[in-house]
Amino acid sequence: MCALTNHQGFDSRPGSAKFPLSSAGNMEGGIMAFCANCGASLPEGAGFCSGCGKSAASGAGGTGAATAPAQAATPAMTSNVAGALTYLLGFITGIVFLVLDQYKTNRFVRFHAMQSIFYSGSCIIVLVAWGVLWSALFAVTGSLSLVLAPVWIVLRLAMFVYWLYLMYQAYNNREYRIPFIGDLAAKQVGQ
Repeated sequence: MCALTNHQGFDSRPGSAKFPLSSAGNMEGGIMAFCANCGASLPEGAGFCSGCGKSAASGAGGTGAATAPAQAATPAMTSNVAGALTYLLGFITGIVFLVLDQYKTNRFVRFHAMQSIFYSGSCIIVLVAWGVLWSALFAVTGSLSLVLAPVWIVLRLAMFVYWLYLMYQAYNNREYRIPFIGDLAAKQVGQ
C-alpha cells in the first residue's frame, strides 16, 4: 500500500498536513498527489508510482496517494549571525529584523536591530550637518572648506570602522552598547 491514510481519509504520516484525500488520490481542491513511499508526484489516475513501483491505490479504504510531502522547516539563523546582519544595511536591515516573526521574541537580535536603526540614523544626521557646515564654509571662505577635507575623510572612515566593530561585537554574542544610543535601544526593546 503506497498511501498512508487513516480511517477518516486523512494522510496519517507524522509531520504531514491533515488534508482530506479525495477518492482519486488528490487533495480536495485538485492538487496533485504524491507517493507516500518515495515522494514522487503521481499523475491523476496512476495505478503505480513511476519512482518506486509501489501501488498508488490504498485498497480497502478507496483513497489514493498521500498529500504533498511536508517541507522541513528551515532553521532560523543563530542569534549572533542575525544580530550582526542587522547592521549590514543600516536602518533597512534593522527594520527587517524587527518585523521578522522568528526574531520578534529574541531580545538580542531586537536590541541590535534597534541599535542599528539609531546608529545609522545618527550617522545620517552627522553627515547632513557636516554637509551643511561644509557648504556654508565653502560659500564664505572657499579655501577653509578644503582644509577640512581630511577631517571629512577621517570622520567617514571612523564611522565605517565603528560599523564593522558593531557587527563584530554582535557576531561574538556581545551586547555592546553605544553610549546613549545603546541605552535608548535597550529601552525600546524593553530591557
